[in-house]
Amino acid sequence: MTCFSFPVKRRKRSWQLSVDDEEISGVHNVKIYSYQELKRSTNGFSPSNKVGEGGFGCVYKGTLRNGKVVAIKVLSSVSRQGLREFLNEIVMISNIFHENLVTLYGCCVEGNQRILVYNYLENNSLAKMLLSGGDGKVRFDWKTRVKICIGVARGLAFLHDEVRPHVVHRDIKASNILLDKDLTPKISDFGLAKVLPANMTHVSTRVAGTMGYLAPEYAILGKLTKKADIYSFGVLLLEIICGRCNANTKLSYENHFLLEKIWLLYEKGEMKSMIDPSLGSDINVEEACKFLTVGLMCTQDSPKLRPSMSVLVRMLTGEVDVNSFRVTKPGLITDFMDLKVRKNDKPLSSPILSPVLCASPL
Repeated sequence: MTCFSFPVKRRKRSWQLSVDDEEISGVHNVKIYSYQELKRSTNGFSPSNKVGEGGFGCVYKGTLRNGKVVAIKVLSSVSRQGLREFLNEIVMISNIFHENLVTLYGCCVEGNQRILVYNYLENNSLAKMLLSGGDGKVRFDWKTRVKICIGVARGLAFLHDEVRPHVVHRDIKASNILLDKDLTPKISDFGLAKVLPANMTHVSTRVAGTMGYLAPEYAILGKLTKKADIYSFGVLLLEIICGRCNANTKLSYENHFLLEKIWLLYEKGEMKSMIDPSLGSDINVEEACKFLTVGLMCTQDSPKLRPSMSVLVRMLTGEVDVNSFRVTKPGLITDFMDLKVRKNDKPLSSPILSPVLCASPL
């Protein structure tokens, strides 16, 4: 069991930043890198070293003076929200270690520079390598997909059940699942993560995440529980088995939303038609349908009916019989959008909630 507290008390070098009048101090137990060292390691943050890009900024591959290859995440210097997420990420993962979580090596804080240094993961993200076609060099056979599904489930179960206080990630999606050289999945990007204090089942917070992965009850009420992560994991599970994004408007209307399509086929007993055809004969159809059923369990409209992550791990590994559970209608993105219109006839204003039809790399 891993425990951590806020802030971490250690005698090593510490640093302090301020946001307006609010002073945020922390974390004492991470290695501090100089900006010049990280600049050298990336050949001046050369575009040829860039391995990912997103709303937060860019990620570069770097080689430190000791020969260690790292991933260097350079956050945007103009975002005040980015500073909070930067500090939040350090606090969240500086003390926790698990095979299926990224490892934070350290950070850089000089002037307006906010940089995080992680272990380098050779095969980028699920979004890029599986859902966007990758470079054709990585083959996601059935055995590999099972390994990825179970690995992500174990990482989330660790955060939900073993870390103290428990952690809710809040942004589980394909672009936040990174892959090492052996295609072992690592959950990344803890900038939006929240802790659940002892004896509390939920926290009320501003809504943050990515449309399509958001649990409807969280998107509507801002009531965050572990079940929000479980919903997101269910959508991710469907994506991995089907080999496509959770939403894609380039397809015919009835195929726009993966979760909605899977549910309709589940009711007809025809889910196997959605299994990624690129798997060919390298597929255990019965097991694949079981994984799709688990995905539906995770996304049920009632949060109380969604199994815990520890139970889901046992389902995916065959220790718990999936067929012993009843599956009810999922909370569908189309229902959420209809409710949003009925409530105020206005779109969600937060830019982080703008619809994402296909996850972008990293």
